[in-house]
Amino acid sequence: MKKRLIGVAAVVAAGMLAGCGGGGSSTTDTAKVAGKVADGYLQNATVFMDKNGNYLLDAGEPSTQTDENGAYTLTVDPADVGKYPIVAMAVQGVTIDKDTGSTVTKSYLMSMPKESVSGTVSSNFISPLTTQVREMLETGNYTMDQAMTQLRDRLHLDSSSSVMGDYIQGQNQTMHSTAQNMATIMGGQMVQVFTTSGMTTTVNVNRYRGMMGAMFSNMSSVRAANTNTDMTQLMNQMTSTLDTISIAQPFHNMSSYYRQGMMSGGGMGM
Repeated sequence: MKKRLIGVAAVVAAGMLAGCGGGGSSTTDTAKVAGKVADGYLQNATVFMDKNGNYLLDAGEPSTQTDENGAYTLTVDPADVGKYPIVAMAVQGVTIDKDTGSTVTKSYLMSMPKESVSGTVSSNFISPLTTQVREMLETGNYTMDQAMTQLRDRLHLDSSSSVMGDYIQGQNQTMHSTAQNMATIMGGQMVQVFTTSGMTTTVNVNRYRGMMGAMFSNMSSVRAANTNTDMTQLMNQMTSTLDTISIAQPFHNMSSYYRQGMMSGGGMGM
């Protein structure tokens, strides 16, 4: 699976994969969807419009690579803006986290909900927090405003804080450190989320959404983790329970799996 992901990234980076560079538009009229990708800004992340909802880049889906500032621009059919989510893949050994200056040690997927995709401004920020909002919307239990408010409340942010915004540019350390912790957990679970059969890699969407639901249910612990021991406990407990999250429980509550008072303090860097 690791070789498969790195191989895909190399092909994308070379511009050889179908749809690379913003292809896939069925008309001569095009729109631009631009933004940045982060937990820290991510260079050489693969960004694409996920038209079939499988969280993987397929032929015909507009795609691109982020630059040294974590920025991307997709060229898409205007009719598709706001119709499909945008997905970003950070690839082990290829994508560079500008927070550390090193390539990421684990591959992981992030996205932004279709409801917030805009073709008119460069505000299409993709992060673990926008991923959380997207997955809340996928449950059908939240409106966009409700999802953003719920996540903001769990992070103990004031009402002026935008969980969809660029927290690096806005210098919001709580959002930044929480996103770093979330990205670490997401990377730690990808071995359970990616499924490889022969040369084909797929994403277990239910398991991925269960992972995001578990993080949301325990966002205070994710936010407060500030040591490597804290993060190791979170990841180990997530791994041991991810298989038990059923389709009926996309936002499964893992509170019983955490020791009372295990976490305290602020966030940690990756």
